[in-house]
Amino acid sequence: MQLAAASGLMSLFLFIVAVGLLALLAGGFWLTSRVRSNESPRPLPEEQPKLPPEGPVREIRQNRESAEVPRIAKGERPLTPYELSNMDSRPSESQDRPRWSKGSSGSFGGGGLGAH
Repeated sequence: MQLAAASGLMSLFLFIVAVGLLALLAGGFWLTSRVRSNESPRPLPEEQPKLPPEGPVREIRQNRESAEVPRIAKGERPLTPYELSNMDSRPSESQDRPRWSKGSSGSFGGGGLGAH
């Protein structure tokens, strides 16, 4: 019977837990407001990006060829990646899309012989 009776100690414990949770919640709001005050302000509507005068940019599909890697003479040391320039690409003369060979799945490990 004694265990079933309401205890003032249990009520005090629940009250302290509730106050602790409220303190954590208030601390979270305070910390969030502090972090937001240190952030840069949101851009104004006039600072937002604008469309170019000619309208939205459209996708361009084209096949491109990479530039040739410079060849070195026999006996010279190989070039390091730092000695190579930014390898640009140029539009390919043939704009036909490359296709997989017939009878090949076209994927790595697909089981076919590949393009021979």
